[in-house]
Amino acid sequence: MTTTAGNPGSTTAEYERSPSHFTDRITADGADGWPVEAGRYRLVVSRACPWANRALIVRRLLGLEDAISLAVTDPLQDERSWRFTLDPDGRDPVLGIAYLGEAYAAREPGYRGGISVPAIVDVPSGRLVTNDYQRITLDFSTEWTALHRAGAPDLYPEPLRDEIHEVMDAVHRDVNNGVYRAGFAKSQRAYEQAYRRLFERLDRLSERLSTRRYLVGDTITEADVRLFTTLVRFDAVYHGHFKCNRNKLSEDPVLWAYARDLFQTPGFGDTVDFDHIKRHYHQVHTDINPTQIVPLGPDLSGWSAPHHREELGGRPFGDGTAPGPVPAGEEVPPEGRAEER
Repeated sequence: MTTTAGNPGSTTAEYERSPSHFTDRITADGADGWPVEAGRYRLVVSRACPWANRALIVRRLLGLEDAISLAVTDPLQDERSWRFTLDPDGRDPVLGIAYLGEAYAAREPGYRGGISVPAIVDVPSGRLVTNDYQRITLDFSTEWTALHRAGAPDLYPEPLRDEIHEVMDAVHRDVNNGVYRAGFAKSQRAYEQAYRRLFERLDRLSERLSTRRYLVGDTITEADVRLFTTLVRFDAVYHGHFKCNRNKLSEDPVLWAYARDLFQTPGFGDTVDFDHIKRHYHQVHTDINPTQIVPLGPDLSGWSAPHHREELGGRPFGDGTAPGPVPAGEEVPPEGRAEER
């Protein structure tokens, strides 16, 4: 997520997401100069951001917590963007920087582009390695295998990759990015086009998931991770703040049950911070919400309600196992948890 104060949309009527500028890969063979190495890299996220939430979920499901450390930014930004004001003295304790932009500048002096999360930083040099949110999680699954926990699930099974990408491409275009195209549209026509495509796709996904527990195959895959991070934010911010208001997620019986199923699966709901989500969207996007008032709702207690999706079969982790407890220091604070409301 690349944002600054105000509306981060483009100057055209239709919102256009900027491509990732730094696309080096961390690989087992180190082909880009960045070899997989335990303890060398730091993953920087905002818990508010759906793109960063993907990396949090995959890192946890695969058990990479000891291999790549975690930095969490403040959900609110100033003119220099993502900042480490949640940490003592306002600096990340590992990187020693106050703003993520410092790692961008260390990588490319004079860089004036967007500062986005998720981002991976090389700890020894303090340089940004990548902000390629589309690739980071896939590389976690395929290049970091030597550091996966015992029992880690296969989130990107090779026989299903074509279907996974077909589903993910549609979800990205119409849902993940679609909510932003609606929320940041600068004309009625652009908004209505994005709105219609969003709900047409959600209807198709609801139909698909009415007879199967997961999007592709009978286990959780990368496709489920990518859809979940938009669905979990839908009623809290996209329905009202981004005017995606044909219906709430909680009013679609299939998608609501599917989202609850994932939320209650270890590695998903325990990465979600509703407080960060609501404060970021409502207080940073000042063109949309100039008063910066954060709504008290919605009621989050429903996330813990029974979903009955297990009746469709499927095994969440396949032949693998669930991840263990959230590592100390990485827990979502009580004010951000659904069960605390």
